[in-house]
Amino acid sequence: MSAPSTHGTARDAGLEPAPPVRARRRPSGRRIGLVLGVVAYLVTFLIVLPLLWIVLLSFQPSANILGNPFAFDDLTIDNYVNAIVRLPLLRMYGNTIFIAVVSVTVGTAISFMSAFALTRMVFRRRRAQSSVRLYFLAGLAVPVYILLFPVYRLDLALGIFGTYWALILPYIAVTIPFNTLLMTGFLREFPTEIEEAAIIDGVGLWKLCWTVVLPLMRPVIATILIFNVVYVFNEFPFASILINSPDLVTVSLAVSRFQGQYTVDYGGMMAAATLVLVPQLIIYALFQRQVIAGMTVGAVKG
Repeated sequence: MSAPSTHGTARDAGLEPAPPVRARRRPSGRRIGLVLGVVAYLVTFLIVLPLLWIVLLSFQPSANILGNPFAFDDLTIDNYVNAIVRLPLLRMYGNTIFIAVVSVTVGTAISFMSAFALTRMVFRRRRAQSSVRLYFLAGLAVPVYILLFPVYRLDLALGIFGTYWALILPYIAVTIPFNTLLMTGFLREFPTEIEEAAIIDGVGLWKLCWTVVLPLMRPVIATILIFNVVYVFNEFPFASILINSPDLVTVSLAVSRFQGQYTVDYGGMMAAATLVLVPQLIIYALFQRQVIAGMTVGAVKG
């Protein structure tokens, strides 16, 4: 005897057979790319929006900034004229560039030596190597505002308060942890065969570092230089506390001149901020490939 049909039994009972389960379609690559593109444009817009807002307000009279900032009928360049007249542009850029060149050069050299020691030197105790690495990384977790009073007291004790060195030494100390982190990540992925071949050829340690390893670290060094220079240009807490002479005014201190005890020239402040931001944006636009290469090198292991 043949087995009774399942469909016939289900129909006799008044039940419909379950529809076949269809496999779910995976989202196509175009949809994923479209979503990622929209998210990227949205994030970029959110990042650029404050900069565009500063530029817009720089053309507004101070009275309109608080009352009607979206008014486009009263745009003026008087804020830029006022900023150029009131700000000592040559002096503030000269002081900032001098402080940036000295602090970034010394900080980068110290960071390179520390990163080379952590990745190439053999420690008798591994705990000592780990402790030194953690000591450098701990510097990234210390807020700048906690260091203001100790650095102020140290500058007074050393007799350098109100001088260039009052800013140069803290800037060197603050940038070393970040620089060491980037250089250590690069040197870990750096092929040691090149160094071994140079040592076999009789190259000493000093010449090995500065003529073999350092030239190959140009992407990381370019990234470090750009980030550190931008940091020096934008840094305000140390400059406002450790500098008390008008002759040593920096870019960030000069912008704060538009804020008085009872009044604030918002239009002049926005114009001055725009004058400060434009050179930094130009520098980053010219060297963005080096920055991206330096930040991503050593991040993915092959």
